[in-house]
Formats: sequence, C-alpha cells, structure tokens
Amino acid sequence: MKKPSGLELLSDSTHIQRMEMKATKTLKLRVKDKHARLLSEWAKAVNFTWNYINELSERSIREKGAFLSAYDIQKYTDGAGSLIGLHSHTVQQVGAEYVARRKQFKKRQLKWRKTSGASRNLGWVPFKSGSVKWKDGVITLNKQAFKLWDSYGLANYSLRSGSFNEDSRGRWYFNVVVEVDRKLSPGSSSIGIDLGLKTTATCSDGDKLSSGRFYRDLERPLGIAQRAGRKARARAIHAKIANRRKDALHKFSSALVARCGFIVVGDVSSMKLAKTNMAKSVLDAGWGQLKTMLEYKCDHAGILFKVVSEKNTTQTCSSCKQLPDSRPRGIAGLGIREWICSGCGVTHDRDVNAARNILALGHERPVVEISL
Repeated sequence: MKKPSGLELLSDSTHIQRMEMKATKTLKLRVKDKHARLLSEWAKAVNFTWNYINELSERSIREKGAFLSAYDIQKYTDGAGSLIGLHSHTVQQVGAEYVARRKQFKKRQLKWRKTSGASRNLGWVPFKSGSVKWKDGVITLNKQAFKLWDSYGLANYSLRSGSFNEDSRGRWYFNVVVEVDRKLSPGSSSIGIDLGLKTTATCSDGDKLSSGRFYRDLERPLGIAQRAGRKARARAIHAKIANRRKDALHKFSSALVARCGFIVVGDVSSMKLAKTNMAKSVLDAGWGQLKTMLEYKCDHAGILFKVVSEKNTTQTCSSCKQLPDSRPRGIAGLGIREWICSGCGVTHDRDVNAARNILALGHERPVVEISL
C-alpha cells in the first residue's frame, strides 16, 4: 500500500477542518397561493400512500411477524408515483418517514392521515435531495413549477431534502435543508437558564425573558370568534399568537448565542406539566420551542449546549451549596420569589439562584455538597 505523502495528509486535514465549519439549516419560504390547489391534490396522494403503507406494515406484522423496512416498502410502491401523480422520490420519502416514525413511537401501526373533516392532517409533500431544482426564481418538482417569495436567495445554496407544508390557514411553505458555513459566536460567557412561568426564562447573570402571555392576551377575541363560528378568524388569531411567541423566543435566543460560549438549560418537561391545571401557562411559555432554538443556533455558532436535571436547583443555595431550612418548598412555596439562606445569610432571587445552580451542573459540579 502506498504511504500518503505529507501534502496528501495536509489536504485531508484541511478538508476535515472545512467539513467541521459546515452546518445544515432549514430554510422556510412562502409559496404563492395560486399553487395551493395543486399542492393540496399532491397532499391527498401522500395521505393515500401513507395509509397504504400503514395497512401494509400492520398486515406484514400480523401475518408474518416481521416489520417492513424502508427498502421492503419501496418494493411494494415502485411505479406508484406515476399512477397517483407524485414524484417517485416523494413516494420513497413517505415510506422512509413512516419507518422512522414507527421506530420512534415503537408502534406496529401509526395513525391514519386524514384528508378531510375537522381532524384532517395539514398538507405535507416530502421530497428527496436532487428531486427539486431552483432556476430563474422558480422551484421545479415533478415537472411542475412553483413561484416563491425568495427571502434567502436560494440561488446561493445547494438544495437537499425537504417538504412542502401547509399551515392551519391553508398557506403553503417550501422547507428545504441547505448546507451553510458556521458563523462562530464571538461570545465567551457561560450562562445557566431556568425556565419558568413567572418569567419564561431567567439567566444566571440576571437577564430575563418576561412571560409574554401570548395566548391569554388574545384568549377573549379567540373565544368570540370560535363561538360565532368564524373559523378563518379563529385560525388567524391562533397564527398571530404563534408568530408573536416565536418572534420573542427568536430574539431572546439569538441575543444569548451572540454573547455566550456555553449555555446550560434545565430539563423541565412542558409535556408533563401540560397535563396539570397550569397547562395554558405552560404551553404559552414555549419552553420546548426555546430549547430547540437554542440547540440548533448553538450548533451553528459552535457553542456548547447542555440540558441538565433541574432537581433541587430552586431549593439549593447557590452560594453555600446547602439545602437550608428557609428554602422555598413544594407547591406552597411557588409564590416565594425571594428568600434568605438560613445557612450563609445570602438573599436570593428564586429564579436567578436556580439558574446559577443549573450552570454549576453544566460544569459538572454537584448542586448540593456531599457531607462527609
């Protein structure tokens, strides 16, 4: 075997460094409304394909005791795209997505995709890398051209896999994965974040994202629209709530990434708390969305991001690392926003103290000291 030269080794090293400076990003662009009818027809065909695969998979498990892989499913769906008006790559991607979701939820059969009725699924048309082309301001898929509002300059990117997606108002969007250069953050601060309801997020340095009450502020007009049967108006209000929340979370997360080199967040579960009487406030806060934003923005900026257990972070004194008798406890202590440590006498802001303990956990230091 030929021994690689120093020049070849240098070339490989440079290639690895360049690869490390690359990241993937999903761009979302609005499709012009005149294409909605065609995309809706494709979405119906996608639902038909999904339901066929769902029945096929369940039958295979029932009769043969075997789960179908994406490769197995492709054998049954080859050539179906031309019959139902879909690109062959779209049919293949539906099968691959079905297998991925079945493994994720560990079920032998998934929910049917509904095309009509009150509980219908929003339109979804996936595609694989190489099946869409961008030229002269137009996206082409399956020999059909779609005009977009190009706010990103798609000509500058190499398009990979993605999908067309419908929102609750019947608007369609083109979502595509592209490769971008990492823009490393100049920040070097280390921040712990405590997620809560009084303030959506509190940082260990005292910075806070106030609770926006996005849903509660528009709850009354939303209720009026729903009782009056004005479905379009109700959908518009829901979209306004979601857009306001997303805007606030984007601004807060971007500002954090710009000034930090290490971000740690508590593992509070919005899905668990959504089953309690705090459901409206929990879902309005958007904790899961904030963590998702921080995760991918940190990845793009070369920042270390960690999620740690927040157990005892509220009750532990961040100064002396003890569990003092004066600490806020349980549901009865939720209203206590400031408390004084009976051990060392330090006055704590409840949320800032928890954020500092979360940061300590991110550095892999125990929140509570181990007594010998």
